Parts: sequence; structure tokens; C-alpha cells
Amino acid sequence: MQASETITRKSASNLALAFCLLPREKRLAMSALYAFCREVDDVADEETRPVAERRAALSEWREDVRAACDGGKPKFVVNRELQAVIHRHGLRFEFFDQLIRGCEMDLDTFRYASHAQLDLYCHRVASAVGLLSIEIFGYSDPRCRDYAIHLGKALQLTNILRDVRNDAERGRIYLPQDVLVLHGVKEEEILRGEYTPRFRALAEGVAARARGHYAQARELLPATDRRAMVAAELMGSVYWRLLCKLEKQHFDVFGPRLTRLNKLQKLLLIARTWLRLAAGVSTPNYGVS
Repeated sequence: MQASETITRKSASNLALAFCLLPREKRLAMSALYAFCREVDDVADEETRPVAERRAALSEWREDVRAACDGGKPKFVVNRELQAVIHRHGLRFEFFDQLIRGCEMDLDTFRYASHAQLDLYCHRVASAVGLLSIEIFGYSDPRCRDYAIHLGKALQLTNILRDVRNDAERGRIYLPQDVLVLHGVKEEEILRGEYTPRFRALAEGVAARARGHYAQARELLPATDRRAMVAAELMGSVYWRLLCKLEKQHFDVFGPRLTRLNKLQKLLLIARTWLRLAAGVSTPNYGVS
């Protein structure tokens, strides 16, 4: 797992942070899964390469992880390390394929016409990862699958709200076009980084959808599986606090600094999640004000 662990450590992402609450075997397994996700995402985001090259590279990753799932001999180091995890935890190729399809959307989709189109994107790039992750975490109640779907969409919508400026600098607008029209926000305003009361109203509507997914995840997580989902619950807590922070700044996300939680805030959330688990508290630490 050396290559996967190196990729995970270098990422310093919120997702990798959540692995600290897992036992060693599951932590290593999640590092292997995360490394795969990081690699295919980096392929899609490497904008110095022509789109055709990136599409071919993603196809290569698809066939390589298919080989890993089918008991073949994958050529990529990350997939060779992931193969044992795939077979130990029964990870299904269809979810890897969905993730890659989401990355392929980023190659040529720079606008989303509606929430329905954006929802498909969120399912592919986030919920599919959640559906893979819960197999590693282990669960007994099938409702955990719906929990993973809703939590993934909540996290992705939070990311989209935080990253509006960064995405706009790359010519991307993930906020649905029909919602822009509804609030009278022009694409050019977002691309210029222009904050207006109309944009705030638009963002509040998207945040309400994210809150709905957090609430659904909160309701769907079976109490019997909450201990197993501790890493996912920490992720939910971190991104919920991030959403609350965005709300407090009225979604003014066009400044030079990306909205983040600092290290102390993250450490406090780790401690709080662990203490709530140790105390047998059965309700998630997100989804309510």
C-alpha cells in the first residue's frame, strides 16, 4: 500500500483526515480507494493535456480497474494495491465506472442545465465513492446504501458552493443554469467574481438542497451501523460545519481565500465525533442547526 499511502498523505484532504478514526486494516483499505479516486480525478483535471488524451487515459484507468475487479493483472500500481481491497470487501466495478463517468463529465461539461443534471454528476463523483466506502467500513442494514448516496450529494454540493470562484477561474459553473435564471444571476457575473444579493439568494437555495441531503443521511443511518460509519460521520460533521461557515459569510465566496475549517476546528470535530461514539450517542453531529 506504499504508493496509495503516499498519495493519501500528500493530499491533506478532509476525506483523508477522516481515516484517522478507522482501525489499521480499514484505514489502509480506504487509502487505496482514495488513491484511486485521486488519480482519476487528477487525470480529468490536467488541463494542460488535450481532452482527447485525458479521455483516453480515463478509459485506460477504467479497463485497468476492471481487470483488478475481475481477477486480472492491472498495470497501474494504485490498482495493484487496490485489488486486494476489492476482493476482500467485494467492491463492485459499476461504482468505479460511475466515478470515472463523473470525471469524464468534467472533460466537456462546463455548465449544468438543471438540478437533475447536477444531481447525476454528484451521484457519480461523490455518492459512488460513498457506496464503495461503506463496503470497506462494513454494515448490516441495507439502508446504509441510501445513507451513503445522500451524504455524498450533501458533501459534493457543499464543495460546489465553496469552490464557485476557483471553478469560475477555470471557466466552469456547476450551479444549475435554470436556477441562475430564476434568481436573475448572469453567468458573466460569476465568471467575473461579482457578489450580489441575487447570488446570495441563489446560493441559499443550493445550500437548502444540501441541507436536505444532510437531513436525509441523518435520518437514514441505522443506529446499529453508526459505529461502523464513524469515518463517514466525521466527514459529514466537517462539511456540515463548512456549510454553516459559508452561510455565516452569506455565501460571499469570491474573495482571494478559500473558505476552510482550520486545523483546530478539525481536531475538535475529530474529538467530538470520537467522544460521541464512545458515549453511545446515536444521532449524527450534522443536519440540524
